[in-house]
This record gives sequence, C-alpha cells and structure tokens, in this order.
Amino acid sequence: MLELRPNCECCDKDLPPESREAMICTFECTFCVDCATDVLADTCPNCGGELVRRPVRPVAKLEKYPASTKRVLKAEGCAPKAA
Repeated sequence: MLELRPNCECCDKDLPPESREAMICTFECTFCVDCATDVLADTCPNCGGELVRRPVRPVAKLEKYPASTKRVLKAEGCAPKAA
C-alpha cells in the first residue's frame, strides 16, 4: 500500500492525499509536479527511476488506510538534473 507522503522532498510543498500534483517513483519518493518536471526532468534524484503521477486513494479508503504524516525533505534540496 502506498504511503501517500504529505510533501515534496525538494521544496516541501504540501501534497495532500487528493492532490493530482504529486509525482512518485517505485520507492515512493514524492515530489510536486513542478519540481519533478522543471528541476528533475521526471527522474528521481534518489534512485534514478521514472517519476509518475501518484494515484489518488478514494476518500472512503483513506478512513481505513490513512495517508502518511511523516514529512521527508532533502536537506540539500534538489539540484537540476544535468542534461
């Protein structure tokens, strides 16, 4: 089950469970669409994997399977991906 992390690891933007602006990799690293696209070129800086839109969990399922409240933030931020 996905953690649905609450923020972008680069800029710390809030990404609530219903957000359609959350991007994830296969390890659930989480970024906002702006950082994923403009800074990271749709590639996870942690594992090198592809960043894709995170699915939205239905509200009824959030009651039984709540989103994570643990914020993850890269202390050094995210450097732009080299071309």
